[in-house]
Amino acid sequence: MDPAPLLYAGAGLATLAAALLPRLLDRAPISMPMLFLGAGALTFTVVEPLPDPDPARHSAALLHLTEVCVIISLMGAGLALNRAVSARGWGSTWRLLAITMPLSVVCVGVLGWSALGLGVAASVLLAAALAPTDPVLASEVQAAEPAENPGSDEDEARFALTSEAGLNDGLAFPFTHAAIAISVAGAAPSLWLAHWLAVDVLWRTAAALAIGGLVGWLLGKLFFSVPSERFRLAEHAEGFVALAATFLAYGLTELAEGYGFIAVFVCACTIRAAERHHGYHQVLHRYVEQAERMLTVLIVFLLGGAAATGLFTGVSWQEIAIAAVILLLVRPLTGWLGLLGGRTGPRERAVISFFGVRGVGSLFYVTYAFQEGQFSDHGVVWRVVGLVVIGSILVHGLSASPAMWLLDRRRRQEARARQGNADEAPNTPV
Repeated sequence: MDPAPLLYAGAGLATLAAALLPRLLDRAPISMPMLFLGAGALTFTVVEPLPDPDPARHSAALLHLTEVCVIISLMGAGLALNRAVSARGWGSTWRLLAITMPLSVVCVGVLGWSALGLGVAASVLLAAALAPTDPVLASEVQAAEPAENPGSDEDEARFALTSEAGLNDGLAFPFTHAAIAISVAGAAPSLWLAHWLAVDVLWRTAAALAIGGLVGWLLGKLFFSVPSERFRLAEHAEGFVALAATFLAYGLTELAEGYGFIAVFVCACTIRAAERHHGYHQVLHRYVEQAERMLTVLIVFLLGGAAATGLFTGVSWQEIAIAAVILLLVRPLTGWLGLLGGRTGPRERAVISFFGVRGVGSLFYVTYAFQEGQFSDHGVVWRVVGLVVIGSILVHGLSASPAMWLLDRRRRQEARARQGNADEAPNTPV
């Protein structure tokens, strides 16, 4: 039987479900990725003619699919943030990036080397792939959408998780390049360290910040400040322009051999800063959110199919245990340590630390590194990353809505106890 009609019908049903499920699952202890993960596993188990979704066999397609999904989600994350970039206002973000992320990399790398018996290069790759939190699968714990009134700021938990996800997806790239360099040149630092620091850390990061900021500034002028109303796109509510901003920032930065992920997020934040009170940000964000949702459905569906058809062939209890430790111990502990002494209260700190969602970005980094480097532990790395991503979808999907509901309720209670001071409530540590 020709599988094409079945695929078209399935795509139609999936698209309809992607539109309906976020509304049906509001505040329910279940997420849309959970349902599509299960649907993918069931479909690829029951329907025979479907192609094999093995990520190693279709690495080129997976690389570009995850790449597009991540950069679109990064644009959405940047547009959703109402808070201006500053040292104090983004204090929780800087702590998560400067303390939590490096600690996570070290812990996961040591676990891969000592407990799983991976080589140095594969251990660094595992750490790099599982270091960033994911802006794609974390919608329940992220800032919802841009607000026309910047005074109605995000609460600290949602803001920290959104801004962290926006930046650390790109900051994982230097560690990935280190893994690739070690796999090719050897573990001795003299063979790769100088080039890595000069090019992969300094140049690529600086190029991303400069190009992303410049593109965002120019587009901000075009959207809001051009004298001619005919060219002032904010007056015409064209949401698909968000894709133009995303692809332009990413493409130009990649041409300069910078980190496109960082550039896209910086571009989004710069556009947001150009005019914080305009409703056009909501138009852009809604369009990006819809595109992101469709790509997420497809990737998670295929991940479920891969899990059901051989991704975990040969998995050991040791690999399962390490995946659980990474998900349930490494991120919560390093997150808690990174936020100590910051502006978060104990409840917010617990939520931020626990919800280090792993997802599409991890799949991208593994695929990218295996194409560029010379690794010998493909199977183990894919199995552990797959276990952590699927575990994150299930564990965080079940707990996100109840946890955020309890946090919001506690915040409202404390706000009423202070005579209903609504302006103070969003940023009050709980």
